Amino acid sequence: MLPPPPRQPPPQARSGRGAVRLQRAFLCGPLGVLRLLQLLAGAAFWITIATSRYQGPVHFALFVSVLFWLLTLGLYFLTLLGKHELVPVLGSHWLVVNLVHDLLAAALYGAATAVMIDQTQRHSYCNLKHYRLPCAYRAFLAASVCGGLCLGLYLLAALYGCCRRYQGEREVV
Repeated sequence: MLPPPPRQPPPQARSGRGAVRLQRAFLCGPLGVLRLLQLLAGAAFWITIATSRYQGPVHFALFVSVLFWLLTLGLYFLTLLGKHELVPVLGSHWLVVNLVHDLLAAALYGAATAVMIDQTQRHSYCNLKHYRLPCAYRAFLAASVCGGLCLGLYLLAALYGCCRRYQGEREVV
């Protein structure tokens, strides 16, 4: 014999914590655009370094660029999907988290850019017109430019976060 059917319908899925909503205000806002530009410039930075023959202190620049590319990617998608409140302890202070991330990224990108500028100057001997051997000068020069661009973008994002914090805002969007 079969059991009788249930008297109440099964509970509906809640639309609170489980719902994923695209934060269009963030996507079209200044911080969303800055994050996308940071991701593009950061990818250009580490891909340029990774495709060249590198050694020594360039490993630090590669580490910084990949680390902050991944962290920026995480911050971008957590904010875009409105899931930053799920991050333990830090979710309630999301503007401050973003501000600290941007300031730390700017400081370390400044150091990474300095490393790349130094390496570019060390390899300037192979920038001669008739030099035929493989040389990383152009890759290091392009990485220096991308690193400076990343530094500027993270400084702009930090300035934006400081302005929002000074105005008494607690949210990124």
